[in-house]
Amino acid sequence: MILFWILFNLFVLAMLALDLGVFQNRPGHTVKFREALAWSGVWVVLAAAFAVLVYFWHGRGATLEFVTGYIIELSLSIDNLFVFLLVFRYFSVPNEYQHRVLFWGILGALVMRAFFILAGVGLIKRFHWIVYVFGAFLVYSGLQLIRQGDREIHPDKNPVLRLFRRIVPVTPDYVNGSFFVRRERLYATPLMVVLLVVETTDLLFAVDSIPAILAITLDTFIVYTSNVFAILGLRSMYFALAGLMEMFEYLHYGLSAVLIFVGAKMLLSRFYEIPTHWALTVVAGVLAISILASVIKRRRASVTS
Repeated sequence: MILFWILFNLFVLAMLALDLGVFQNRPGHTVKFREALAWSGVWVVLAAAFAVLVYFWHGRGATLEFVTGYIIELSLSIDNLFVFLLVFRYFSVPNEYQHRVLFWGILGALVMRAFFILAGVGLIKRFHWIVYVFGAFLVYSGLQLIRQGDREIHPDKNPVLRLFRRIVPVTPDYVNGSFFVRRERLYATPLMVVLLVVETTDLLFAVDSIPAILAITLDTFIVYTSNVFAILGLRSMYFALAGLMEMFEYLHYGLSAVLIFVGAKMLLSRFYEIPTHWALTVVAGVLAISILASVIKRRRASVTS
């Protein structure tokens, strides 16, 4: 088992190095739609190939857990993209620097998710009643998501960002995409400020997403790998969907239904264990309906206008 952990993390490091070499070493490179769509497809294919590997390694049950967890994490990660888009607009981040922020933001997210997963699995295995706390929290988060209107961000209210600005001076310009520059002293650039906002935002999302997948399985390796595959494809998916995000008007209703469903699954686990294949069917069906409803409304609006 330890060998699989080592091999998988070596694979992740290799893909991150490839990403760094392909994108980061091309100054001024702006990720185009077709390029981002191709990379998004690559990550989906890699996740599917890993699911096949899990099938031959651990069987059908573990494969269903991986696929269900992957879909849940990917859908919640897509919800992150809406916030990232607002953050980039708020700070007027040039297109050629956005991929740099997302790369390092995703790298930080991987570290945070690994910590949350190990802590969450450990807590549930030691104190089973934590399952009901997580379940109630997910139901609450789903209800909150239903009530949310137009999304707004308020970076100036971010306590981490306010503390950072008190300690480190920030330059007025982006300084060729650097995070820090040294003048008469060390200065941070607005790009570092954006990265901090992205990291702290992902930390808040992790509080929802990790308990959601723990409702499906407590297998640490399955939880971790499904999270990693969803997050690694997030950067390219952002550039593929950035111009299309406003089309998915009803997606947050679908996501709220998913959170409520997995929360209810946790709360009812003592009385009835919902089979993983039914959980996968419900999650995929709810997301498909919310996306289809968004597309239909968009087309009707374009016809009547």
